[in-house]
Amino acid sequence: MNSDEVSQVDWLDWGQSHPSWGIVSSSDNTLKGSCIVLGVTGSVAIYKSVDVARQLMRWGASVRVVMTKAATELVSPTLFEWATGLPVVTRLTGAVEHVSLARRCRALLIAPATMDTLADIASFHASDPVSALAQEMLGLGKPVLAVPVMHLGMWRRTRRIVEKLARDGVAFMEPRVEGEQAKYPDPYLVAWWTESRVLRGGDLDGVNVLVTAGPTREHIDDVRVVTNPSSGLMGVSIALEAAWRGARVVLVHGPLSCCSWLGWKNYLAKTVSVESTEEMLERVLEEVKEADMVFYAAAPADYKPEKREEGKIPSIAGSISLVLVPTKKIVEHAVKANPDALHVGFTAEPLTGEKLVAKALEKLKRYHLDLIAANSTVEAGSGFAHETNHIYIVSRDGVLREVRAHKRVVARLLLDVALQRYQGR
Repeated sequence: MNSDEVSQVDWLDWGQSHPSWGIVSSSDNTLKGSCIVLGVTGSVAIYKSVDVARQLMRWGASVRVVMTKAATELVSPTLFEWATGLPVVTRLTGAVEHVSLARRCRALLIAPATMDTLADIASFHASDPVSALAQEMLGLGKPVLAVPVMHLGMWRRTRRIVEKLARDGVAFMEPRVEGEQAKYPDPYLVAWWTESRVLRGGDLDGVNVLVTAGPTREHIDDVRVVTNPSSGLMGVSIALEAAWRGARVVLVHGPLSCCSWLGWKNYLAKTVSVESTEEMLERVLEEVKEADMVFYAAAPADYKPEKREEGKIPSIAGSISLVLVPTKKIVEHAVKANPDALHVGFTAEPLTGEKLVAKALEKLKRYHLDLIAANSTVEAGSGFAHETNHIYIVSRDGVLREVRAHKRVVARLLLDVALQRYQGR
């Protein structure tokens, strides 16, 4: 065992005895075995990086924190040591911390990233632990990710630096521009973007993806509707995961009850909000011709009232009768509008196991889909209004993959299968 390996074992033993390590893999194991370095620079938004570190740990990562001097003047390194359960690097010593960390760890995330730090990296400077580590990681061909946070004027100037670093292989997550500030994005989204870039990189660069999400509403009168319990989380998860991986994503969605993350729509090329199934069909047909992949994750209403009453039906009117008529099938028309795209359908049924798969295969053939994801509406933790899902990914050859996980992970694995099919054409 060489000295680097000894140090790695010492770190892990030290960390596993720390109470903060109790959250490691508490949500998922997607980053299990991955060491991620969090580079923290001198921005007042620095405190949000604690939440990013903790979220990455919940997904299985060990997080090492490296701080610039300016960062330590805003927040004590002790806070990050408490949060991660591992020692924090605040200066370079004879132990050449930047070299050992670059060798051992899988990626560097600089969040928040200031203009000074990004300019140092772009100018090939290594004047502090963060810039030195970035140079070493880039030299080794490992992922360097950055989340710029600063005042708006500086952000406009920094875009020139970002363009140069992007050509050198640095991946950037756009800040959330609000007023006169380029703000730190929602920490959960930063962690998710990091997880996706570390695990998949930019494997969807140049791919145009169209996603539908959420329910639709069909009006009985001006205030009452026919709808379903879909929250839209599955479709939004596919859209964001595809965007993290470099795709140009258009999302057409009905009324969403998921996704409270600030500014999440800014990471998609285009979002279109609709209410009725007819409106969703119209907007999908406008967008589908440019799509390489289409994911029909929405739950559009299959029926609508034959007649919409004006105003509000008085509640004292007693019993009323509704005549429901079928709505147009979005997937049927969209496949015909662009038969060259890869079309991925969804079906939610009150079935499980083989019966669910058989129903999915029937729908796949009927609508000429390439793939279909089938989930049960009667299984606990699956389908509508859950953060998790259990799906079967089905092609004409049968079940390609069964996935039971958080919808963000389901989205990732579904995109993996779709990308493999797309590339194999």
